[in-house]
Amino acid sequence: MAPAGFEADRNTLKFRCPAVYYGIECKSYRQCPAASCVRIPLEQDRRIFTPVARNSPKWDRLYNNRTAVERVNSRLDVSFGFEEHFIRGLAKMQLRCGLAFIVMLAMAVGRIKHNQHEHMRSLVRAA
Repeated sequence: MAPAGFEADRNTLKFRCPAVYYGIECKSYRQCPAASCVRIPLEQDRRIFTPVARNSPKWDRLYNNRTAVERVNSRLDVSFGFEEHFIRGLAKMQLRCGLAFIVMLAMAVGRIKHNQHEHMRSLVRAA
């Protein structure tokens, strides 16, 4: 089935027959029970059925953003040492994470100013 969007008022994902959706001639179109559309409520299984269909281009764009965030989280854990920390208290942890983000952004700005765009994410090369 081809994804045809999310219906917010019904809280369902809508799928259409691939032949109809992609404009392909289908001989059994008249007998097909899914010729018009099929709706799947999100409550059926929220981990599988999300407001954005998993096989859609929008899902790929959103998932690429997620992997970028995971790279930043990994850098915080490994490179800045937050995986095995001895920091106690939320205020101290927020301060140190904020300082780590400032360092990452400052290093990126420094690399851009020195026309080193390809090394913008590097933590070890000198600017």
